[in-house]
Order: sequence, then C-alpha cells, then structure tokens
Amino acid sequence: MSIVEQTVAGRSGYVVPLTVEQYHQMIAQGILAEGDSIELIDGILIRKDRGDKGGNAMSHGPRHGSTVVSLQEILAPLLSMGSHVRIQLPVTLANIQEPEPDVAVIRGKRQEFTKRHPGPADIVALIEVADSSLTFDRTTKQRLYSSAAIPVYWIVNLVDNQIEVYENPRSAEGSYARRTDYRAGQSVKLAMGPGAQVEVAVADVLPA
Repeated sequence: MSIVEQTVAGRSGYVVPLTVEQYHQMIAQGILAEGDSIELIDGILIRKDRGDKGGNAMSHGPRHGSTVVSLQEILAPLLSMGSHVRIQLPVTLANIQEPEPDVAVIRGKRQEFTKRHPGPADIVALIEVADSSLTFDRTTKQRLYSSAAIPVYWIVNLVDNQIEVYENPRSAEGSYARRTDYRAGQSVKLAMGPGAQVEVAVADVLPA
C-alpha cells in the first residue's frame, strides 16, 4: 500500500499541504518547470488531465484542445465589455488552492494582472472542458470553485455533448444550488453585468 493510500485509509500521519507561496518558490527555484501541466489543489500538486476519453491523460487531446480554442474565439467579444479571457492559466482561490481552469473570464484588462494571478473577486466565470476529466470536474473542481464563491462554472461535457452550467454557489457546502444542461440547438447566456451579456451557441462550442 502506497503512502497516499495509507494516508487516505488513516494508517499514517497527516499530509502537510503546500501553500501557493511555496508552490511558486518551487517553480522559481527550478524544482518544477514553469508552465508544467500541474495545478495546486488542496495543497497537493495534481497533474492536469486534458486528454480525450481513452487517450493519454498526460497530453492535450485533439477534441479537448479544439474546444478550448473555440471558446477562446467565441468569448473574444468580452474585451469590449471590460473583461478578458485567460486560457489554462492559474487563478489563486485560497492559500492552498491555485488551479488552472481551461478558460477563465476575468474582470478588467490583462495588464492589471502582471504582478498577481486573478482571485475570486476578479472572476466572472470559470470553464472546464471535460472528457476523461469529467468526474473530477463535477466533483473536486465544483467543490473548489463553489467554495471560492465563483458565481458561474461551466463544464463543457464532451462525453454527453452538453454544456453544464452551475450557478448560485453555496460556499459552506462546496456545491452549487442550480445546474442547467444545454445541448446543441440551445444557447447559453453569460451575464457580464447590468445590460451586458454574451450569448454562446452550444453547437459552436462542441466539436463536430
């Protein structure tokens, strides 16, 4: 039994979580490579899964990558609404939480984040493109994002060909109060503020 399995089973000592600062120091000192496919979740370094179902989880799957690019293009109008889009870059949600969502819609201009990563107050919505990572995105990522009071969380579900929209975070419970599923032929509206929204056709996002 590995030390991780022993810890989960309560047969060993407690895991000491890494902080965001310690994680950044590991990158600065070359212990971890800048841009490596890793995110900090619950103080643990997690290898990101961006593979297609049945493919290699350690590499970008074509369907996953194509969908991320589609979202980047579709959400480009947000620049005129006072926000911008970040692709597979860190967001700092808490002292031991720094995930890298596939897409983050951030208030303000990108030039405002040259000295720090966006935090919960800066985030309009987070989006994960899910194929082999679907269960993880529905559980761990949903808990993480709702606990940080992220107002809107989308899962672009490539397994069931739908977009799952989670709203009304219940931070204390680590869940969202409302989930709505959208399929081809429908559109999803993302509110940016009073009188400002972008409408996304599901068929334009999902790969053919």
